[in-house]
Formats: sequence, structure tokens, C-alpha cells
Amino acid sequence: MFPSRLKESAAMVQAHLDATLSPLGNLPVHEAMRYASAGGKRLRAFLVLESARLHGVAPDNAIWPATAIEAIHAYSLVHDDLPCMDDDDLRRGLPTVHVKWDETTAVLAGDALQTFGFECVSRPDCHPDPLVRADLVLSLARAAGAKGMVLGQALDIAAETAATPLSLDEITHLQAGKTGALITWAATAGACMARADMAPLARYAADLGLAFQIADDILDIEGDAATVGKAVGKDADAGKATFVSLLGLDGAKRHAADLVTDACDALSSYGDEAETLREAARFVIARDS
Repeated sequence: MFPSRLKESAAMVQAHLDATLSPLGNLPVHEAMRYASAGGKRLRAFLVLESARLHGVAPDNAIWPATAIEAIHAYSLVHDDLPCMDDDDLRRGLPTVHVKWDETTAVLAGDALQTFGFECVSRPDCHPDPLVRADLVLSLARAAGAKGMVLGQALDIAAETAATPLSLDEITHLQAGKTGALITWAATAGACMARADMAPLARYAADLGLAFQIADDILDIEGDAATVGKAVGKDADAGKATFVSLLGLDGAKRHAADLVTDACDALSSYGDEAETLREAARFVIARDS
């Protein structure tokens, strides 16, 4: 069930991105926006659409926050790959935006994708109630900004030159922002749109986000660059503290498995209706890219 729903979600969001970005034009910044937002697993979009389905939100409405989160995620990757950040040449097996174009185009394309994401959740097509749209905008701003993803990225950069490696608690806090904040927003978007209790999905997403990051740390050790679609081994080469460096490979795998169990348990109030989300949690630690 999960693989087919993930594939369907990816196709829906790609079609929506194509339809909404194609009228922009063909300047380098527009081409770079389309390039950067193409492909990927679309796990965040899946979480939006699945949480919306659980709460009876119409797909025609849910597609807007699903598209928004993928645009915000794409912007973060474009900026993350820049020479002043992680300095990566490959993303999803293709040249990164600043390599294919230039740094200026990459910065502008990332900026434009970020604002496009907020435009998506601001539109009346997203939800007829302006208060719901306002809640989506506010919560997305917090998840993406200085209290969420940007905070996590800033802590990650600071850790590269810190006198001592980060502790397990510090890495957990860092990754809860850098990776987990957008995942949590995605998983709770449907409940927000339905004015339902977001707590179960928030607990699920917090565990899912950390498990996802641990899986990334493991792939940096065990993964193949051709399959992963980007350089591997960079964390170890840089001497960065990760879940693997602190817990060991086997310990990190056990911790990720425990987090997945907790994530699945958080969905008990939804019964069998949430089985696809449970499959998603198991997928994040079994993936090879």
C-alpha cells in the first residue's frame, strides 16, 4: 500500500508543480526552480496528503500544502548545496543548481521556491477558511525558519568548528530542527486543515524525523554514492559527530528501529486507517537513498 501511495503522491505533486511553475517563464531562475523541485521521494508531500486523507480533507485542497512543503524542501536543498554551506556537486544524481548554472542563480532560485511555498498555502484554493490558511502559513514559517530548519542548519554549521563534538542530546535537538521540523509540519497539515487534534501526528512525526536522519547518517557510512544520489562519507571525513559516531553503527540502527516503533504506536487512535503511515515509518530506515 505505501509504495503505491508514495508513487501516486509524487506524481500528483510533480504534475501540480509543473502546472504552477510552467507559466513563470524561461529565465535561468525559472528553469532552476523547475530543475530543483523535480524528482525525489516526495515523502513530505505524501505525509501531507495522507494526513489530509485521514481527516477527510479534499485532495484538491491538500495538494496545495503538499506542493508547498516540496517547494520549501527544494529551496533548502539548493541553499544547503552551495559552496558556502555543504559545497555539494551532486543532488539526486544530477549536478546541483549552482554547478549547472551559477551561485547567484542558485540563491535566487532557492529564494523564489521558498516564497512560492508560502504562496501555495496562502491561496484560497488551499482552504476556504482564511484562518486555517493563516495557521498553515504561521506554522510553516516557524518550521522553516529560525525556530526550526534554519536553526538546525545554523547549529550544524557551528558544530563544524566547535572545540568539542556535539553530545547525543545536542545532535537530537539539532536534527529535530534541521530535518524534523518540516516533516512534523507535513504530517500535521491535514489535521490542521480539519481543525482536528494534531498531537498524535506530531508525536509520530517527531520520531519519524529522527529515524529519517539516523538513516541518512547510516547511508553516509554504508551507502553507495550512485544509489544515494550524492556524495557519501563526508560527515566522517569532516569529523562531524553523528548518531553513528556516537552510538556506533549497530547502536544507531537499534535507536532508529526503536523510534519507528514509537512512531507507529503514536498512531493507535487512528487504528487501521493509519497503516500506510506506519509503513512509511518502517520505510525511512529501510531505504537505500
